[in-house]
Amino acid sequence: MLFSDLPIIEPILRAIDDEGYTTPTPIQAAAIPTILSGRDFLGCAQTGTGKTAAFAIPILQLLYAKKDQPPGLRPSPLSGGQNTTPMTRGDKGGLKRKIKTLIVTPTRELAIQIEESFRAYGRYTGLHQTVIFGGVKQGNQTERLRQGVDILIATPGRLLDLMGQGYVSLADIEIFVLDEADRMLDMGFINDIKKLLKVIPVKRQTLFFSATMAPEIMTLAGTILRNPEKVEITPVSTTAETISQFVYHIDKGSKNSLIVHLLEDPKIKNVLVFTRTKHGADKVVKFLVGRGIVAEAIHGNKSQNNRQRALSNFKEQTTRVLVATDIASRGIDIDALEYMINYDIPNISETY
Repeated sequence: MLFSDLPIIEPILRAIDDEGYTTPTPIQAAAIPTILSGRDFLGCAQTGTGKTAAFAIPILQLLYAKKDQPPGLRPSPLSGGQNTTPMTRGDKGGLKRKIKTLIVTPTRELAIQIEESFRAYGRYTGLHQTVIFGGVKQGNQTERLRQGVDILIATPGRLLDLMGQGYVSLADIEIFVLDEADRMLDMGFINDIKKLLKVIPVKRQTLFFSATMAPEIMTLAGTILRNPEKVEITPVSTTAETISQFVYHIDKGSKNSLIVHLLEDPKIKNVLVFTRTKHGADKVVKFLVGRGIVAEAIHGNKSQNNRQRALSNFKEQTTRVLVATDIASRGIDIDALEYMINYDIPNISETY
């Protein structure tokens, strides 16, 4: 199957082609037609399966089909539409877009990547999106919101904060996406999610994505989804077939020295190291830097600017070792990463 075999309109197909993609992943092939039909969707898919595009592409098409069309005269999302969006008057008399789609995700890095995907696939649609997250000053984010957007990607804390300040209204939401739902629960965001559900319109399309389908996840899904199409791609207990795995039996005090020894191999250009704690990540970085190895850490105690700089340096291979907690790094997309090390055994197998 090719993307051109799916009911995707030309402006989005052209953007997909610009990104170099021709064949949809299984989650994309399953999700795109279902979401375009307007049905709720429950997707169980691991990071790296292409799930962001699985919801970004049909959302863009659904919004594009409704642009500048009064209720009752809107074309089918399968056939496209005119290139303007329903708007209201802004504070200074200008036309202001209403937020029609809300995507909530647990981490700043993942929120940024989702926004980048919407921008890439929607480059020919004229739709506007923005991302809001904590750890940075809110000025640029609130200015973008004041101008008006069609699609909002957000982390829960900053979203609720800006809602409380009156910068965000969810009254016109038509599509609600909860991404990485299992990690949302792990990070204690369940109460924030409940607060959002109280203000989002009851009449909406809801898309729910999780890497696991534990009982508590199914309970949450059952409270917010209505007769969803359920798709599970690759059991979460299965490690990707392209990964070769090795175990080193070593005492705790020798782990840092082992990493240094492994890095003596010139084939290892860069490596991602997972630690269980933020303090542990900082200790590993300090040890490596002390031995002349360029290393940086990303975790929740780092500022957003520091985290983004560390990630950019790693992608550009100016930083050889990126040490991260699993919560900070889940969902990060790094091309051509050949080596990773689990410094600590993850708390749950699905995280591994």
